[in-house]
Amino acid sequence: MGSYSLAMNVREGKRMIQGRVLIVDDDAHVRKTVHIALLQGGYDVCEAEDGVQAIDTIQHTSADKIVDVIICDLEMPKMGGKEVIPFFRSQFPTIPIIVMTGFPDVQSATALFKQGVVDYLIKPVELGTLLEAVRRAMGEQAMLG
Repeated sequence: MGSYSLAMNVREGKRMIQGRVLIVDDDAHVRKTVHIALLQGGYDVCEAEDGVQAIDTIQHTSADKIVDVIICDLEMPKMGGKEVIPFFRSQFPTIPIIVMTGFPDVQSATALFKQGVVDYLIKPVELGTLLEAVRRAMGEQAMLG
């Protein structure tokens, strides 16, 4: 995990940043819910509504603000998860990817795990489950990075 200028002492009433997460989902309500849960879990969060915006977001992020984990939906307009995940794997191989989908499919899940996805969550996801998945992914990122 990089150094974060936002990391502060919790006892002083300020957030201690655990890492930075990119949420890629076309559903604004899902993005907002996940965003709030991650903020409460101590994560810094950025959002994208599709794969095109996600690529733009991650490519225009300064090195000290690069994301530690990507949470990505599969079915989105413009560019979905099945198209953007290979890009992330090739360009940012140490950033763990968690798939979060409302359309689970065993064959798709198997293919995504073979591509290096670290977790496959089915919507609606309990927030505790989501936070645990992000925590585990952060551990994997620390081992790879």
